[in-house]
Amino acid sequence: MTRLPLSISIISQNEEANLRRCLVSAVELAQEIVIVDSGSTDRTAEIAAEFGVKFVHQDWLGYTAQKNHCLALCSQPWILALDCDEELTPELRESIQRFFENGDHEKYYGAWMPRLVWFMGRWIHHGDWYPDRKVRLFRRDKSRWAADGGGQVHERLDVDGPCTTLKGDLLHYSFKNIQHYLVKHVQYSNVFLQTQQSKGRRWSLLHTLFRPWWRFVRAYVLKRGFLDGFPGLWIAGATAFFTFDRYSRMFEAEAEAKSKGEG
Repeated sequence: MTRLPLSISIISQNEEANLRRCLVSAVELAQEIVIVDSGSTDRTAEIAAEFGVKFVHQDWLGYTAQKNHCLALCSQPWILALDCDEELTPELRESIQRFFENGDHEKYYGAWMPRLVWFMGRWIHHGDWYPDRKVRLFRRDKSRWAADGGGQVHERLDVDGPCTTLKGDLLHYSFKNIQHYLVKHVQYSNVFLQTQQSKGRRWSLLHTLFRPWWRFVRAYVLKRGFLDGFPGLWIAGATAFFTFDRYSRMFEAEAEAKSKGEG
């Protein structure tokens, strides 16, 4: 396989369970792999060394700043940005090759790819979790990570130019199990509350009651989550409950602030 004018950009911390799978799926595509690590204490660095990557330590700056720091260390004109818990399918890998062979890299500044999540023993092909398209292939000089509505948890990639969509899925092993999903929700809920407060938004009874029902109907019925069996039902139900939980957190925070003010 001919190496493409491509750098693979990854940030990591204690990813020995995922990193090898990620690198094996993509290593043959790129001229270089750059990993910015925020202090792993497991075998992450050892696994990275097996693939000859540029492995750099950087204390945690937050998702957006950490990813931009990694971009600054890349030398190739094109970037393939991956998370350690992601893996290219053979079809997606071939699509990336064709993107350069067909000259699409001269017409576009980036490319979307659908992301497919593994959860509860199966791939989730419907509902809110699929296709979950992300721009992960992009021109380095025309792109930058920016903070999204999720503050320190979510980030988006701003690409200054046209993008196309590739065939093939980016596999995502985002949750080990239900317990892992629940733990992550606590982090997301905390950041949601901080973000809403920073924007001066107030609790709304209408949002608290309506949004959970809408999220369930959208995921389970309109986006056909029912086709994923019980996992599809669980995801839609959990999404509805956690939406209710996030807005309830706003009510609780305002009530506590009011109580302290009166005290």
